[in-house]
Amino acid sequence: MTRLNDMPSVPLQFYLTQPYSCSYLPERIARSQVATPAHLVNSPVYSELIRAGFRRSGLFTYRPQCDGCQECVPVRVVVDEFEPNRTQRRVLKRNAALTVSVQQPYFDPEHFDLYQRYQAARHAGGGMDHDDREQYTHFLVASQVDTYLLTFREGDQVQMVSLIDRVADGFSSVYTFFNPELPARSFGVFNVLWQIDLARQFRLPYLYLGYWIADSRKMAYKQQYQPLQGLIDANWRTYPTS
Repeated sequence: MTRLNDMPSVPLQFYLTQPYSCSYLPERIARSQVATPAHLVNSPVYSELIRAGFRRSGLFTYRPQCDGCQECVPVRVVVDEFEPNRTQRRVLKRNAALTVSVQQPYFDPEHFDLYQRYQAARHAGGGMDHDDREQYTHFLVASQVDTYLLTFREGDQVQMVSLIDRVADGFSSVYTFFNPELPARSFGVFNVLWQIDLARQFRLPYLYLGYWIADSRKMAYKQQYQPLQGLIDANWRTYPTS
């Protein structure tokens, strides 16, 4: 179910944002289609929206709707068919000491400190490296859907934090940040592998990974998780790796 006229009978409206600079492709101009009013986007409605290619950021539910550009392809991992490759198995072994707690979203100063260090090291100059507590809370803590806050610790130290949404047919990765001082640990890879395993435990068929963009290095990692499906011409189909 991927077309807007197939959506549940709730009085949602969809509007286009003003053009803005694309965060992924230099020199490109982006626009988003936004679902409103936000308070009507509960878990059942969001499950339908995500199958139609939408994502959320806090209470903001959107999908790309750019003039003359269709580079953003929603993708999801087919959980039951996924098998980790040799490199991914090494990552699992390397991070075997991590413990994970699963909670409802809340503000934690320790999480916020890690978030600030991550943004400063990995996304300096991108705007989010100056987020204050209120901006962080609006972006990551605010949710009207079924959201899990995952805290990955090694001993007493938080090494990674991730937000995921439970939807009708899977989980959706919202955002992840981790200790930028330990790049060899491949925390991001471990996180996706952990989420795939969680979906398998819940007997859910998919892990939604957001958008894949062929010419964006930031998005290239999503090809590592096969088989991958992409939403193309309103249908989910196996997505090529090149």
